[in-house]
Amino acid sequence: MKVKKILPLLFLFCFLHTPHSTVAEISQEQREGTYQQLEVFANILSIIQEHYFEEIDANATIEGAISGMLLSLDPHSSYLTADDFNELQEETRGHFSGVGIEITIQEGLLTVISPIAGTPADKAGLQANDLIVKIDGEATKSMPSMDAVRLLRGPKNSEVVLSIYRDGWEQLKDFTIIRDRIPLQSVHGLFLEPGLAYIRITNFQSQTTEDLKETLETLSEETELKGLILDLRNNPGGLLEQAISVSDIFLEEGLVVYTKGRIPEQNMTFQAHTNNGRNNYPLVILVNEGSASASEIVAGAIQDHKRGVIVGSTTFGKGSVQTILPLPGGSGLRLTTARYYTPNGRSIQATGIVPDVEVPFIPFVEQKSKNLPLPNFLREADLKNHIVNKNNEEEDSKAAKNTVKAPDSGQKKGSVNIEERLKKDNQLRSALNILKSLNLYTHFRTVTIPKDV
Repeated sequence: MKVKKILPLLFLFCFLHTPHSTVAEISQEQREGTYQQLEVFANILSIIQEHYFEEIDANATIEGAISGMLLSLDPHSSYLTADDFNELQEETRGHFSGVGIEITIQEGLLTVISPIAGTPADKAGLQANDLIVKIDGEATKSMPSMDAVRLLRGPKNSEVVLSIYRDGWEQLKDFTIIRDRIPLQSVHGLFLEPGLAYIRITNFQSQTTEDLKETLETLSEETELKGLILDLRNNPGGLLEQAISVSDIFLEEGLVVYTKGRIPEQNMTFQAHTNNGRNNYPLVILVNEGSASASEIVAGAIQDHKRGVIVGSTTFGKGSVQTILPLPGGSGLRLTTARYYTPNGRSIQATGIVPDVEVPFIPFVEQKSKNLPLPNFLREADLKNHIVNKNNEEEDSKAAKNTVKAPDSGQKKGSVNIEERLKKDNQLRSALNILKSLNLYTHFRTVTIPKDV
């Protein structure tokens, strides 16, 4: 099958094309074994067509077989029908109508990785690691993720009922959610204190870097920036090129990230460019278990270059790159083709980025309560068939910890009381205290003390 070749667009779940002329070497013995298995498949399909109790849709059956084959590889490889492919392109552009959650398949169960901040799912109270047992009464067990996406999406203001099971619950709970346009604006900023800014990136879309630059410029017009908290909590990722360009805003030089695959064309390096000293203020990056893929690239680059301090809890641990290949008829193939590595050569696959300052999130309650339940957070290492990090197998088994979901902190400037937000968000309070210390240290380093004093 000849794959259409187009110019590469780099995503972390990425539209990146491998030319059809570049293939890995396959031995004659492997080819013969494959042909024998294909013959078995053809025979089984023929038997089903002839003897199944009712007439089947051969195309749908073959698509199901392809989906099953890809699901057996890892949690992120999948077959995309023409509709799936179109929806994926819409999602990367940021304008689609749905509930606003990142999902995966865990042991055949549809599982929430993270709700996107400010979306209907987030406002309804869905949390990471929730199991979506039914969508509008339809059972989701063993349902392909793209089929679930199709059910979750729909016209704006339409209703969808999700039957949710959460660890510790005795029975399912129905969440009635009104679909909405998932916001294009992925960047929100405000000042926590004079000169100390807070910016949240909810996901990495095609306009994220430009939105971030505009937000920084707007804040700078209001007052001089003396420090920044960049909040990547519950950010499920997105475009690789955007993760690189966001990192580049805060770096002056050096490697941002590199990838290694089975074939040479998947081995790529991405370098930072000088900013001539711009944006060289103290920087704190907030992360948690919902920070995945593109978020982890940014955090890893900042951490390895010692450009800022990473604060929060260990990230999700998705260290693989998916290539999106278009197929005839408008369908596509999402295939894991490479691992990515931080500038210092770390693969964070199934281990995540460990913060420089670990601050577990503590849920806010008006009256202190003992023994607060801590729901399990889902990480890459928990996913069935996840890619094992061979460079760090010991850490791989320790990657999943118990903690809780951080609150939404991505609302627009001026829409929420800052004191109230800091009161309810212990991770943000810690980040602000660290940023103040960094700002104070930077100030003292630039002060010249007279020798006669």
